[in-house]
Amino acid sequence: MGGMWENLVRRRLADLPPEAAAALAVVLPGGRRIGADDAPVQLRLHRMLSLRHLGHGQIGRLAASIVEGEIDLEGPMRQVAALAAALLDDTPTAAPAQPLRRTLGSRWRHRPAADARQVQAHYDVSDDFYALWLDPRRVYSCAYWRADAGTLAQAQQAKLDLVCRKLQLRPGERLLDIGAGWGGLLLWAAEHYGVHATGITLSKNQHAYVNALIAERGLGGRVQMQLLDYRALPEDRPYDKIASIGMFEHVGRARLPDYFGKIRRLLRPGGLLLNHGITAGGTHNAQLGAGIGDFVERYIFPGGELLHVSHVLAVMADAGLEGLDIENLRPHYARTLWAWSDALEAQLERAAALCSARTLRAYRLYLAVSALGFERGWMALHQMLASNPDPAHSTGLPGAMADYPFDRTYMYARSQA
Repeated sequence: MGGMWENLVRRRLADLPPEAAAALAVVLPGGRRIGADDAPVQLRLHRMLSLRHLGHGQIGRLAASIVEGEIDLEGPMRQVAALAAALLDDTPTAAPAQPLRRTLGSRWRHRPAADARQVQAHYDVSDDFYALWLDPRRVYSCAYWRADAGTLAQAQQAKLDLVCRKLQLRPGERLLDIGAGWGGLLLWAAEHYGVHATGITLSKNQHAYVNALIAERGLGGRVQMQLLDYRALPEDRPYDKIASIGMFEHVGRARLPDYFGKIRRLLRPGGLLLNHGITAGGTHNAQLGAGIGDFVERYIFPGGELLHVSHVLAVMADAGLEGLDIENLRPHYARTLWAWSDALEAQLERAAALCSARTLRAYRLYLAVSALGFERGWMALHQMLASNPDPAHSTGLPGAMADYPFDRTYMYARSQA
């Protein structure tokens, strides 16, 4: 049996491009090595059965074996990601859709209580753990980079300011941030644009952290953070502007009409929505293939669902929201994820003291493979600007279209970052 597995590994390495094969060594139980002694990436197996995933190009299942401690992974994560791409048999966006089963499962997974458990499972790992590799504002979403790079902190500030400019925030306006994270946008919008900002989250850690920041900065009169499901928000006093940054991936296909319908009812006529989130790279994939989607579901984002931007825009329109602008920031997210990955890799010893070994192994793989996914177009990141149409727009009254963006100059004004 051992000889069969060893032959499988040798065949698999022989199928790789020469540079990829030279970068990988597999150490079998007992110490027998297949590959060069100086290979930068090494897989040390504790049991032979783990090799079955290597043989079938199941990167997600191979990653799961690493997380569970069946395989030890050694080597730089950028080279690990390049090897993962070389090991794939097919593009991960080729998985066929199964609409009925997918919709029924989505509705069940995204009940309010289930969403709360799923969000807390991810975001409440440890604030200090996330602080190791996020920027100082702990913005946990795609940054907005200059072509000549810059620092992660600068890129995240540029993203926050881009969102505020796209929403054309004005002093005194009421802003709602759905899934406000660690408060980066809430505080930026309040301090730089003078708005009254309300954020909601399902994460207990984030809720406590942001409220402490609000008190520390003396913003209690203008900023509030609530531990609340978006479905429970009262609709008696509409908001001027609404942002949803890196949240709608948790909503689910079946609940997306309810989500955009709720947003429209929360948004005043003529008000603007900026929906920023990860979208699928293909129009037919229910999730990433090659076991990657299963890996992310199990270890990172339980309940997360990726939808193609065309589907999102259709549901948004059906809810009565008018799409005004769309921007794909896919390359920006690849660079963001590599910045996070590099920061985590530089502090593995400290990270190991803040979370379990299993969690750390999962996040190391998740960040690197996700960066690869955005580089290869398996996933995208779209900012979708929309409005709640105002009947006054058709009257020709002065100021009736004050919020409507006639051109894009407002997006490229001098950043306040």
